[in-house]
Parts: sequence; C-alpha cells; structure tokens
Amino acid sequence: MQELASKQLREHNSLAVVANCQRLFALEQINDLPALTQLKLEQPLMLGAGTNILLRADYPGDVILNRLQGRQIIDATDKHAFVRIQAGADWHKTVLWALDKELSGIENLALIPGTAGAAPVQNIGAYGVNLSDSLELVEVWDRQRKQALMLKAANCKLGYRDSLFKQQIDRYWILNLTLKLSRKPKLRLNYSGIKQQLLANGIENPRPEDVVTAVCQLRKRKLPDPAKHPNAGSFFKNPMVTDTQLKRLLNQYPDLPHWPETENQTKLAAAWLIERCGFKGKRVGAAGIATNHALVLVNYGQATGSELWQLAATVQAAVLQRFEVKLEPEPRILP
Repeated sequence: MQELASKQLREHNSLAVVANCQRLFALEQINDLPALTQLKLEQPLMLGAGTNILLRADYPGDVILNRLQGRQIIDATDKHAFVRIQAGADWHKTVLWALDKELSGIENLALIPGTAGAAPVQNIGAYGVNLSDSLELVEVWDRQRKQALMLKAANCKLGYRDSLFKQQIDRYWILNLTLKLSRKPKLRLNYSGIKQQLLANGIENPRPEDVVTAVCQLRKRKLPDPAKHPNAGSFFKNPMVTDTQLKRLLNQYPDLPHWPETENQTKLAAAWLIERCGFKGKRVGAAGIATNHALVLVNYGQATGSELWQLAATVQAAVLQRFEVKLEPEPRILP
C-alpha cells in the first residue's frame, strides 16, 4: 500500500472529469488493509477504474485505488469450474481469460469497461446475461467490523443494477469474486442482436469465442469508445413502471419498447424515452449525449462534472414532464 504524490482523479474516472481528492492511495495487497484502516481516512472512497462515477466537483476525502490483481481456478468438477478474480482485475480481460481456459457463462458480458470489483456493485448485465447468473461469493472488507468477510451471492441482494453494496454504500470494499463457470459451452443467444450479428458473421453453430466477437462488434458499433470519447456507459437505468402506467403510456405511444419483469412491473427502454425528447446527439458545450446511443453521457472535451450533471438533470426533467416517468442514474454521483 502506498500513498501517491498526485491527488488528481482525472485519470481515474472514465468521464475524464478534472477533480482532486485529499489523499490518494493504491491498494496492491490484501495484507495492507489493516494498515490502511489505521490511517484515519477521511470519507474513504474505493475506486477501480472509475467507470461508474460522476465527479461533480473535487472529492472531499481520501481515495483508494483498488489494484488487487490476479485470476485463478480454485476448484473444478466435471461440469463446472470455480474461479477467483481479484477486484482490481480488468473485467473484459477476465472474460477473455475465461475464454482461454475454455470456461463459459460470461461471454455476453464482454467489453463492459471497468474492474471485476465493480461488477457486483451494479450486478452488471448485457445481452440477456447478468453477473448474478454466475456469481457465487464475494469477499469484502467490512469497514464496520474491520475484518474480511465472505458473502454468498444470495446475501448480496443482487437486482437490476442494484446490490447490497449500493444499498449500504461505502461499508464494504470488494476484494475478490468467485464465479461458477461451465466447462461446456453454455451460450445465451436469446437476445435478438446477438442472433443477428452471428448470422451476419456467417456463424450458424456458434462457439463461445463467436459470441464474444459478436458482443464486441455490437458494443463497438453502438457505444462510444471511452478512450476516445470519455463516458461512463449507460448513464440511466431502464425505468420500471406499473401495469397502470404502462397502459397509459401504450395508449399514447404504441411503439414504446417494454419488457415484463414481474407480475405488476414492466421495464421501459430509457434510450427510447430520451431519444423521443430530442436529446440523442445533443451537445451543450463539451457535455453531450452520444450520437449512436441516447443512454450515454459523453465528455467531448473539457466538460466539468457539474456541466455533465446539469445536462443529465435536464434529460431527467424532460422525460418526467413528457412521460411522467422518472429516470435514475446508473453511476454514483459524487460528491
């Protein structure tokens, strides 16, 4: 564990917002945790790659960069393998590592930016697959108890872009994940976009590597590259509405995309709502909405966190006024 000379966070958030913190640390070994907790940290914030935050201003406390690295198979049966992924490991490289080990189950989650430690916080999901489908255990540092704990996935309260780690924010620092992956191809091809891309690629009997290729092609086509156009991925969750709300909306907008979730809850396409309000491709200074995907907030230059948040709030207000539907941001808004 080391304290870094820099206090600048621009390189540590994918929206490339200029912001400082009080002190900046790098956590490279789990054994350093007890010493780290003795430093009388001020409002400590654990960051991976900063792909799911928006810094509206300087962070008024200390930031710890999670640099715990490593991936390994810890157990296996004829059908499954249990793999442990350190929280600071790059998520997309983890998908490729599993592919190389001939382990299946997370192909559809390829090219999601960020680290493994961020995955259970959001219960990341894409193309019909969620992390919760393969997550077994999460090892955390409980800041209240000042000790490491192993949490079963069933106790992590995983939901749609939700988890225990969002509900009890900053209590738990995620150290590693244990995933249960299949040793035989376990492909999820129900999402129409994947089927169409596989057919476009001339693939009739797909292998896991074909699915990863298709997913990467889809994401690159739809989503801006954070390295070129800083962004935090989908900025808003797809909202849930009741049957009564859905009926009202469909009477006015019969083409509104929607998916039943529970007995009285239906998920709407936030991107469709935003695009209907005229925000797709819109820019206000250097802050903008991506031209190919209305859910993505982009920093096209030197936009401040405050300017990005102002545009996001304007989008929220417009959708609420027109559709009477409240959009909630996916990223954590700081400070």
